[in-house]
Amino acid sequence: MTPLLECIEIETAPNPKFAIIWLHGLGADGNDFAPIVPELGLDKDMAVRFIFPHAPVQAVTINGGMMMRSWYDIYVADLVRQEDENGLRTSQLAVQDLIARENARDIPTERIVLAGFSQGCAMTLQTGLRLEESLAGMICLSGYLPLATKAEQERHKANQDTPIFMAHGTQDPVVPLARAEDSRKLLVELGYDVDWHTYPMPHSVSAEEINDISNFLKKVLVK
Repeated sequence: MTPLLECIEIETAPNPKFAIIWLHGLGADGNDFAPIVPELGLDKDMAVRFIFPHAPVQAVTINGGMMMRSWYDIYVADLVRQEDENGLRTSQLAVQDLIARENARDIPTERIVLAGFSQGCAMTLQTGLRLEESLAGMICLSGYLPLATKAEQERHKANQDTPIFMAHGTQDPVVPLARAEDSRKLLVELGYDVDWHTYPMPHSVSAEEINDISNFLKKVLVK
């Protein structure tokens, strides 16, 4: 059995009723988004466990084989012409294990949000669309839908109606806006509920975006 990923955990109140599993981008780690918790301004009586896992350290081809934290390998700059399918599926299983651990800690999947930035966004969609239990929501920041040609065949009906917050910077030089727009278009064609936002920023997160994420969470963390 594969060991659970190492994680940073922050609980906003005792006995959490909800969980948010937040996946970082290439070369970062779980510390990257931990500071966002107080910035989201969630109600003090909303007991949420934030989980910020660390991706495994592995060689990344596009960065000259440098060892860094990565959910999967990246072979080419356009991200999708050649994809690390094995890496994506391996990390999908690791994220599913984190969801199962929250279930064992009395937080059902319907009260869990999957969130991610860049590679973490890709993993949120890779996992969420295929998951056999309904999530409360998905937050997809500055990323794209991986293995897009297989999504329709492999998706599970459990998350067909799950709200998806999808956001991107109009000046993103890492994951081009067009790549995210293609992903959004396909998700909408497949009938998903996509709440789409763009911001005048590069490959980053803005204050306006954090405010919009907060509003999204307040809508979906209600069960």
